[in-house]
Amino acid sequence: MAGDYYEILGVSRSADKEELKRAYRRLARKYHPDVNKDPGAEERFKEINRAYEILSDPEMKARYDRFGEAGVSSGAGAGYSDFDMGGFADIFESFFSGFGGMGGQQATRRRTGPVRGDDLRLDLKLDFREAVFGGEKEIRISHLETCTNCSGSGAKPGTQPRMCSTCNGAGQVRRATRTPFGSFTQVSTCPTCNGNGQVIEDKCDVCGGSGQKQEAKKLKITIPAGVDNGTRLRVSGEGDAGQRGGPHGDLYVYLFVNEDAEFQRDGINILSEIKISYLQAILGDRIEVKTVDGPVEVTIAPGTQPNTVLTLENHGVPRLGNSASRGDHLLTVQVDIPTRVTHEEKELLEKLVKIRGDRLSKSGGIEGFLGGLFRG
Repeated sequence: MAGDYYEILGVSRSADKEELKRAYRRLARKYHPDVNKDPGAEERFKEINRAYEILSDPEMKARYDRFGEAGVSSGAGAGYSDFDMGGFADIFESFFSGFGGMGGQQATRRRTGPVRGDDLRLDLKLDFREAVFGGEKEIRISHLETCTNCSGSGAKPGTQPRMCSTCNGAGQVRRATRTPFGSFTQVSTCPTCNGNGQVIEDKCDVCGGSGQKQEAKKLKITIPAGVDNGTRLRVSGEGDAGQRGGPHGDLYVYLFVNEDAEFQRDGINILSEIKISYLQAILGDRIEVKTVDGPVEVTIAPGTQPNTVLTLENHGVPRLGNSASRGDHLLTVQVDIPTRVTHEEKELLEKLVKIRGDRLSKSGGIEGFLGGLFRG
């Protein structure tokens, strides 16, 4: 797919849903294969469909804005894929009611019914352990609520909106034009009522006639154990309020996990490093290590080599959706070999060399000998 989706629809990157829908309908009517027989019109129509399919979906739009085509190419087909069927139905309604001989004088659809509210997005940062174990989190959102002063009508209490005299409540106006090829009827949104079919003469003092007002709200949401960067949570009914009695949209919470100074994550496993002395590596020991569950005692076997990985089973990340199943904590052992030793330590190490039947000269000194021990 060549070209930027915003450029294909001819809108800015800040365009809202209504701007996108208007641009899509205008272009789709122009390039639909049943109407436009010019070469390339069908391909252009497919491009328009694809652009609207991506930009009208909040999740896909966010991925496209962040990653471009690469963020939306997986599993998404071009051409006549699934998209906003409401908008597409409007186009065909215009086709079959607007062109001579293609449907006659069908009644236009009035757009005064309930409208679902918009979905909202919130980005939320979590600490490493919050992502591992989940829990309850309080968030604050700002969304549109139905105006209580006018009950969402937009009209001042005690008054009612009146039917639009321009479109007689249809929300659309029709203009007929005669051409050598027949009669052409163009259907467009009523400029007086903006497609609502009603006109508010005395607007509500609280909401200014919109029927909605912006409000801040605190919510407590549950973070499941095992979430990771990019996990999306849907909070049903916490988006913007709908219009004319329509349902609320949903709130989508995108999670981002802060890095931890001690632990890293690999899927459902947790990774960290521990440092032991060369004597502990040679002789073995029992030491206490940090895990997300708290301190745990582990055994260092005698002769442990550098970069040995010790596994603490069931101390990793709970599997998302099945917290009873957990990954492991993988500990990488780093051996701290000193660059200098005391005179007494040197004598003891030389005795050890003699016991093993080795010579310092052949091993490159104490450091070389120690290195040889750890190379086996």
